[in-house]
Amino acid sequence: MSAEDEKLQKVLARAGIGSRREMERAIADGRVKVNGETATLGDRVDKTARIVFDGKPVKLDTGSTKPRVLLYNKPEGEICSRKDPEGRRSVFDRLPRLNGERWICVGRLDFNTTGLLLFTTDGDLANKLMHPSTVIEREYLCRVMGNASDDMLQQLVDGVQLEDGVARFTDIVDGGGEGINHWYYVVIMEGRNREVRRLWESQGLQVNRLKRVRYGNVFIPSKVKVGQWIELPENEVSDVYAMAGMSVPVQETVEGGGRVPRSAGRGRRSRG
Repeated sequence: MSAEDEKLQKVLARAGIGSRREMERAIADGRVKVNGETATLGDRVDKTARIVFDGKPVKLDTGSTKPRVLLYNKPEGEICSRKDPEGRRSVFDRLPRLNGERWICVGRLDFNTTGLLLFTTDGDLANKLMHPSTVIEREYLCRVMGNASDDMLQQLVDGVQLEDGVARFTDIVDGGGEGINHWYYVVIMEGRNREVRRLWESQGLQVNRLKRVRYGNVFIPSKVKVGQWIELPENEVSDVYAMAGMSVPVQETVEGGGRVPRSAGRGRRSRG
């Protein structure tokens, strides 16, 4: 074993196939082969390893290509899974196609929730951005049906016992509105399933519009309309890595002292 050997699940995650935890499960399920042999948990590999995942060769990330990050403005009526038995449209359908890499969704939004989604080709980055220990704010704009009293709002900030533990909004800002519907900006620090909706429901109120407007220090630019994506430039990619407490992977130089070129997609609407 050399000093350059790395855990197999880490290599697979960096290649953009999934998170380390997902790759650990895939290895345990016998879905990964290394140099023709079925892999086992604990295996370590180097850059020369021939890795096959679900029968398809894996292109290893050797640091010769830049990690990429997309911002997508999700519309209603799309799921965050790649495939759906019901045939519903996926958020991946609109994204630019990759050669030898895979877009990884940073967190999820419900079928009827709109707004900001981040995608990256770096599995390590995606995993860190989603991990609760990173403590990244997620801000939502929600339209709430019903009368939210000051006591209710305070309770939502103090904390509410849900079926999967105590949850809270770290901030609530009145967004205005008249009649039975009222708008609020709310901030949460985790990404639990339907957390924003369930918090309001705990007070007998219902959310009938929900949009994520911020993930950490990333906002949706006004030019990115619903259903559109934009690739973040290098300086903003660096900011995303910093938000996750990571450094941008250093690219290896190629013969002649240059760097491996990478064409970057512009902020255009993907037709698909």
